[in-house]
Amino acid sequence: MLELKNICFERDNKKILDNINLKIETDKFIAITGPNGSGKSTLAKIIMGIEKPDSGKIIFNNKDITKMPIDKRAKLGIGFAFQQPVKFKGITVYDLLKIASRKEINKIEACNTLSKVGLCAKEYVDREVNSSLSGGELKRIEIATVALRESKLTIFDEPEAGIDLWSFNNLIDVFENMRNIIKGTTIIISHQEKILNIADKIILMRNGKIEQIGDAKEVLENVEAKKECCRLNRQEK
Repeated sequence: MLELKNICFERDNKKILDNINLKIETDKFIAITGPNGSGKSTLAKIIMGIEKPDSGKIIFNNKDITKMPIDKRAKLGIGFAFQQPVKFKGITVYDLLKIASRKEINKIEACNTLSKVGLCAKEYVDREVNSSLSGGELKRIEIATVALRESKLTIFDEPEAGIDLWSFNNLIDVFENMRNIIKGTTIIISHQEKILNIADKIILMRNGKIEQIGDAKEVLENVEAKKECCRLNRQEK
């Protein structure tokens, strides 16, 4: 479904992505993790077309999209959710859901979608999308818009960013049911173990390279082993 071939990206003479080769299958829940500065978010932005690789190819459903702009990638079925959801003065949640949907939807359909992401539909469908909504509420509304787009590939860039612990714990229920909410493949950039544990596969990045691909147990064991090694090295010094 999605294949990255020899993707390289530099910024200010620094290698951010170093020869990334990756295949992601259809209808999978994939988590990408790694330390800060490992290239995770840059990789997500390159898949969406927000950034352009210096070299390499991006193949989506057998089509070369390397030079394709964002809007055309969206039409092909690639969706992107930012760390900080956008607020729209004067636009209601229902308006936003109608804009996101590929077809005409009524309020009942909009309410059904809001219910799937854990929001009481009657309380939210006519609310304005502004600063009166918490970070967790905005995240859920954004997930609802992504669900209505029916994207073949959906990318979430650190969905836990900017929300409190209570909101995050409630969002985990949404992510656990992601296959019932969002059809197709989901890629989540995250540090959170609760998210990593529900992924089909975890991609571990370090220094702009893919260090490991595996299930949650084996990748997290590797991460914990490296943390312990670093801790012991610091003690010896």
